[in-house]
Amino acid sequence: MATFVLIHGAWHGAWCWEKVITHLHHLGHQAVAVDLPGSDPAASFDDYARVVLAAAEGLDDLVLVGHSMGGQTIPIVAAHRSVSRLVYLCATFPVVGRSLSDQVESEPDMLNPEFLTGLGEPDKQNCRSWSDEHIARKVLFSDCDVSTASEAFHRLGPMALFPQTQPFSLSVLPTVRSTYVMCVEDNLVSPAWSRRVVGTRLHADLIEMPGGHEPFLSRPADVAVVLHGLVRD
Repeated sequence: MATFVLIHGAWHGAWCWEKVITHLHHLGHQAVAVDLPGSDPAASFDDYARVVLAAAEGLDDLVLVGHSMGGQTIPIVAAHRSVSRLVYLCATFPVVGRSLSDQVESEPDMLNPEFLTGLGEPDKQNCRSWSDEHIARKVLFSDCDVSTASEAFHRLGPMALFPQTQPFSLSVLPTVRSTYVMCVEDNLVSPAWSRRVVGTRLHADLIEMPGGHEPFLSRPADVAVVLHGLVRD
């Protein structure tokens, strides 16, 4: 039995992992989903990591799973405590010495720029929120049924821009066994980019599975089976 600590990406919350947690429990594992302070205009990825560390205190045999922008947080957690494995799910991941914003600017094939057209302008707290449900369904929820996509869209929250502007704080990525799980129909994080850089930069195993950017909503049982397979092996 493993303990999975599930870390959401931008605009999401612990709620997005509810179905996956149920399936992991059925497979005999523990699972904890963490709510990150994504709307806090002063919180950095290091602050996100502190929230995860607090939630995981006292837990053993940890597997950290970071979805999308959650991939920026999980290596920081692993630098501060022992973990068994890092799992990047449809994720971005940090480059030492650079910010996520710098990385996106220098690698235009990393993210589908269409997602930006679905966001409103930054608010007074320098947060951006989703405003166009049609674009969100196309980019985020492409393989979700209509009711699932609509419910998820209305649960999305504001996301502060601040952490994306801060250079990655570690001088080196932690030496932890890592796996990148890529969904081949992902309409946000480019599968071609993932295939090109995961092995050389992240030195991670690559697993490809069907689905779009939000497999925890569209195929939660499949996500649980993939995670179960990693710890079983």
